[in-house]
Amino acid sequence: MLPWSAELAGRIDEHVITSDLLRGNPLGDPHERPLWVYVPPGYDAEPERRHPSVYVIQGYTGHVAMWRNRAAFRQPFIETADAVFARGDAPPAIVVYVDAWTAYGGSQFVDSPGTGRYHSYLCDEVVPWVDGRYRTLADRAHRAITGKSSGGFGAMITPMLRPDLFGALATHAGDALYEYCYIPEFADAVRHLRPYDGDILAWWRDFRGRTSFTKDEDHNLLMLLGVTACFSARDDGTPELPFDPRTGVLRPDLWQRWLDLDPVRMVPRYADAVRSLRAIWIDGGTKDEWYLDLGAQAFRQALADAGVAADVIHFELFESGHMAIDYRYPLALAWLCQRISP
Repeated sequence: MLPWSAELAGRIDEHVITSDLLRGNPLGDPHERPLWVYVPPGYDAEPERRHPSVYVIQGYTGHVAMWRNRAAFRQPFIETADAVFARGDAPPAIVVYVDAWTAYGGSQFVDSPGTGRYHSYLCDEVVPWVDGRYRTLADRAHRAITGKSSGGFGAMITPMLRPDLFGALATHAGDALYEYCYIPEFADAVRHLRPYDGDILAWWRDFRGRTSFTKDEDHNLLMLLGVTACFSARDDGTPELPFDPRTGVLRPDLWQRWLDLDPVRMVPRYADAVRSLRAIWIDGGTKDEWYLDLGAQAFRQALADAGVAADVIHFELFESGHMAIDYRYPLALAWLCQRISP
């Protein structure tokens, strides 16, 4: 495995997209965002041919430049995705790498007064921008979305909320079944917040004034603050924790706002949308630290209960924790492309 960049058979075009929807967002994050668009081998040689498209979104703290990160003995996804098409494992497709980073580390790909309109940005700005500049098959039947962790969550909910745009999805260890993936994090946060008198914004001020991730509590509290800003912010953008930060007791009204965005609980409300999907890939590691293998099982069962046909779903649990599962991405990409191609 060579430790430097490989030449692609296809091509990555790096763009900057100007977003009106993100302009003036609550955190003052840039409204001009990088957007990478991959075109497969042969794209330029067949000027009349149109292609399906797959949108790739990231886990928490992910930003688009990280797709080039190279771990020891692993190729980055932009190379393994390219290899899918170079080998002919799947029909050619356009792959779109979307940036939805925020100052808190992520947007959960939802619209929120705490972070900004990232769901609308993806659906109403990025998708039309790509369709207007590339030879896509601009129809939900030929458009999919995929992601891991928070990106897997975004991939689960986006086709439910916008079935007019997305007809297929892949979720790798996507956030789901919140009583298992989030409540244990709340208990840890109560302990971590004791030195800050229960004030997560006091921790945030401290975090921003020093080198990041130099205290044990940083990872837990950053995720908690970011997701709170996405799921239960006040109208003025102030994040409100879904539990009492001194006692850990759940705040039912705020916790319900989180549960309303649990993909498992969303499926019955969006049953028509999920029944219309052409392909659903669900996987996760059996040792996932956030119990997202349980979330994957519960999501699959919710889909079955809603009447989604078994042959639409690929479900798989594999021996792993939450990290280093990027080798799964090209498997799902090939499977999706086989099902959304004409």
